[in-house]
Amino acid sequence: MSPEAAAGAGTRAVTGRGTGAEPISAVTLEQFLEKLPPELTILHDGGNGSGLLRWVEPSELEDPTPYLLDGEFLLTAGLPFVGEASNQARVDAYVRRLVGAGVGALGFGLEPYFDAVPETLLKACIRHNLTLVEVPGTVPFAAIGLEFSQLLESDNAKVFRQLADINRQLMRAVLSARPEHELLAALAQRVPVWAVLVGADGRVRARAGTGVELPALQQILDRLLGGSGPRVEMDSFDIPGSVLVFGHPLRSTRDANLGALILGTDQPLTPSQNSVVSSAVGLLELLVRQRTSGSLAPSQLATALLLHPDSLASGGTRHINGLRDLLAQSTSSTRSAPLRVVQGIKAEQGTWPAGDSPVRELLQWRRLFDTKLVEITDYGFATVTRLKVDDALVSEVEKLGWRLVIGDATELAGLAGAYQRAASLRSRVQASGQSVRVDDVTWSVAGLLGRSAGTMLATRLLEPVLAQEPDRISSQLSVLKSWLGENGNWDATAKVLGLHRNSVRRQINALGELLAMDLSSAQVRAELWIALQYVDGLEDGIVQMPQDR
Repeated sequence: MSPEAAAGAGTRAVTGRGTGAEPISAVTLEQFLEKLPPELTILHDGGNGSGLLRWVEPSELEDPTPYLLDGEFLLTAGLPFVGEASNQARVDAYVRRLVGAGVGALGFGLEPYFDAVPETLLKACIRHNLTLVEVPGTVPFAAIGLEFSQLLESDNAKVFRQLADINRQLMRAVLSARPEHELLAALAQRVPVWAVLVGADGRVRARAGTGVELPALQQILDRLLGGSGPRVEMDSFDIPGSVLVFGHPLRSTRDANLGALILGTDQPLTPSQNSVVSSAVGLLELLVRQRTSGSLAPSQLATALLLHPDSLASGGTRHINGLRDLLAQSTSSTRSAPLRVVQGIKAEQGTWPAGDSPVRELLQWRRLFDTKLVEITDYGFATVTRLKVDDALVSEVEKLGWRLVIGDATELAGLAGAYQRAASLRSRVQASGQSVRVDDVTWSVAGLLGRSAGTMLATRLLEPVLAQEPDRISSQLSVLKSWLGENGNWDATAKVLGLHRNSVRRQINALGELLAMDLSSAQVRAELWIALQYVDGLEDGIVQMPQDR
């Protein structure tokens, strides 16, 4: 093996040194040695086969330890042991440094410097109990690094499959008759922890496994319920299964305390186990939010997961895939019809019973839109339906005092995007008091703003001009529209209007003073241009916009 080949054969198991990245899974030394080509010989087994390997690293430095982290499989072609460097004291010091740096094993490549592993190196590895592997010249270091990468990738793929299965189990638990209890049971089954769910009142709502009793958890519970924002609080107890106790607060969308999840274990969790815990915390938080709103938790939770997949701490796509069956069961209209997101906004006046309960309201929307997927929101409600939302249904809802945003046709993967498109039109519905269909909207600033809001904008921005005599209004708006249309070019505007450029400049300066605006600002000019598109929609006393000459 050439030194050049050895120098280029490093294989990283994580994204990079110093990034703080952590592999989802890891490979043990024993697993790695079993996968290596049979030509390799283990000259000394250090007995650390269960230790985790971080990556495979070639180095010909006499002291590579400043560049190593613990858990590395170091490869060398023997350059540090050529000539005088092969004496027992220097070799012993070399191995001692590797052991001190936490190196998992040393691979010694035969050729080009040695045809056998130096006896001094073997003795030093035995003395300091460092696993030593002989690598023949027929096996390049690059092949060893590639084997490590493939093994790590295969192990991670298995972990991802396991995470998908666990997430499906968590979703089934959430949709059960006792979702909080079933979810904690599923969590404790998959992660070596005991778990206790505590409400905002400090009482236990659900428990899985045997751990620390509630009175002893009061300090960590006070910290969880007394703080703000997402975080993790830690504690430790001299009780089996409770060396490491950690808790997550459960918060409302307005950062109010809704409860806490406390877990205990004897060993730090692996990255994949932490991922499962994060998913469980996200699901519990949604469950508690829905329960405290007095709504029908399972269907509301399913709706929230479909429309807001990022509301979970991780794994949103996997949760959506886990809801396919629920989607089929919950939309009872024609199964082949496209899905639509409909958002409802409460109007000022209506016949909806005053003080009606959230549950009754939810059931009413489920009946009207022929779906179980309804979510009560701060602006009104959102629903996923396959029902054709025709004019008759819109009219029925409007008689109840509501206005609708009817989304465009989509399917499961596009629900979150359809929700966002519908949400962008809510302000238009609130301003105009009229329902709107996403399919009918021109997706431009003017189209999204709408006639009613656009007219309000024109009235507000152009009020000083519109308060003048009609002839004066017509003249000034014509100059302003032409100047904006020509991107502020004095000569081009003068040519369009048939005026001298100095006359145009004087009138634009006068308009800037009248409007009390800085017309050199691009944002101001953009807002005025949009407002000018709606001047012809104003009431009596305002002339129609003249055409450019």
